[in-house]
Amino acid sequence: MKDATPAARRGHWALVTTLLAAAGVAAAVWYWTRPQPVAVVLHKIDRGRVEASVANTRAGTVEACERAKMAPPTGGQVAFIAVREGDRVRGGQLLLSLWNDDRKAELTLVESELVTSRAKTEEACALAEAAAREAQRLLKLQKSRLVAEDQIDKAVADAEARKAACRAGRATEQQSAARIDVARAALERTILRAPFAGVVAEVNAKLGEYVTPSPPGIPTLPAIDLVGEHCLYVSAPIDEVDAPAIRPGQQTRITLDAFAGRDFKGEVRRVAPYVLDREKQARTVEVETTFTDAAETANLLPGYSADIEVILDARAEVLRVPTEAVLEGYRVLAYRADTQRLEERRFKPGLANWKYTEVLEGLREGELIVVSVEREGVAADARVVAETPVSPASGNP
Repeated sequence: MKDATPAARRGHWALVTTLLAAAGVAAAVWYWTRPQPVAVVLHKIDRGRVEASVANTRAGTVEACERAKMAPPTGGQVAFIAVREGDRVRGGQLLLSLWNDDRKAELTLVESELVTSRAKTEEACALAEAAAREAQRLLKLQKSRLVAEDQIDKAVADAEARKAACRAGRATEQQSAARIDVARAALERTILRAPFAGVVAEVNAKLGEYVTPSPPGIPTLPAIDLVGEHCLYVSAPIDEVDAPAIRPGQQTRITLDAFAGRDFKGEVRRVAPYVLDREKQARTVEVETTFTDAAETANLLPGYSADIEVILDARAEVLRVPTEAVLEGYRVLAYRADTQRLEERRFKPGLANWKYTEVLEGLREGELIVVSVEREGVAADARVVAETPVSPASGNP
């Protein structure tokens, strides 16, 4: 270097400077273009309760055990409406009546006929008793030969005739009483009464309108829709594939949109013995679930949308992972703290539902796995960073 000319030395230092600048630029480019760690949500594998369960495919409905969509059994003009929507009524209370003056008059007529029939019966029976006593008196006198034979025969025949008239009067009286029952039944067909205590949900009749019963196969609006308050259940459709595992008596978990964050305990009371195909490519079985604690239903209203989860089996204190972290083929992405990278791990599953999956083999308690598997860039060997502090699950199912 000492023998180099000044020009050569200047050229050498210029080359070194250029190389250093290029290296700095390359380092800067690498730094700014290097792959950034993917932010992920990590979960520490723990132990807790795991359930095997099935849920409804479409929203179910809270139903009343007692509900009647009623109309008078006979047609006629509405003359009186005793209730309004929202009214609470007791069993047997009058709700609505049709014009029925003719039926009332007919009832009055047959009741008066019964009074007349009873009076005639009393008269006939009194005469029969008197004729019987007269016949007995003459029969006693016959022994003394004080009465003619033909007079005795006439008295006995008259007593028998009047006795028959008494029986006929009683039969006529019974017929009159039966006609009263018929007239009362005809009158009652114009009156609508509450079959049970409940709340009037709907009133479709108006004063002066003419109402008729629904013809067979042609549903019409009910005159009054009455809903019972003291018994509620949930009816929900379950996929036909899941239905065979459901039995009456199994425990259920009920959730309602109107009570977000709250679970209601229930029990399967009925599994429909048929399959419905109301939607194309969606065949379901209707499952009914009662509420275990009736007190919890105090603020519930029939018609609420509801979902049910039928618990088929359950195990406590088992190793488990969130089901949302499980990839196809029962794989999870485990986090390695030494490399800050993800590692694909397979495991053997046990019970599972939408929330947790039981781990039988392949994973250990305390390992960290990714639950945000749907994020872009989350894959095996990806460099990641925890988005939030890791905390164990609460242990609730």
